[in-house]
Amino acid sequence: MLRTAICPGAFDPITNGHLDIIKRATALFDRVVVGVAATPIKKTYFPLEKRLKLVQIVCHDLENVTVKPFSGLLVDFARQEGATAIIRGLRAVADFDFELQMALMNKKLAGDIETIFLMAATEYSYLNSNLVRQVAMVGGCLKGLVPPVVEQVLEQHYRLR
Repeated sequence: MLRTAICPGAFDPITNGHLDIIKRATALFDRVVVGVAATPIKKTYFPLEKRLKLVQIVCHDLENVTVKPFSGLLVDFARQEGATAIIRGLRAVADFDFELQMALMNKKLAGDIETIFLMAATEYSYLNSNLVRQVAMVGGCLKGLVPPVVEQVLEQHYRLR
């Protein structure tokens, strides 16, 4: 039986920090499903189709990764995919409060699915999609923050506005 984990997120856009967590999860599980939230709690800047496509492009060379959209409860998606774990990245103590609440709720809803926290690599500990978009909006350098294809999309998106 394959050990399957879900790496969920809005990925608006996917950053090098997200990609690092996904790659590290592939070393821990036989199959990693990157779940792109179709109805995220927060408003997204890019539509689901664009976010999904970018994640697929960025993860195309990771053999044991599948990218899928999901809506509704994360634990329902995890069960649908046969996952026994949810992978969440943590950058700082501030992330932990929110992530712990989510992990405890998910445990209440689905006691058989574990949440595993992976600490962000030091070089990505400050990085989030919101900051990346802000840098892109003012024409700042995105090199090292996002994969090259995402850098191109962001530059085009904000240059056209």
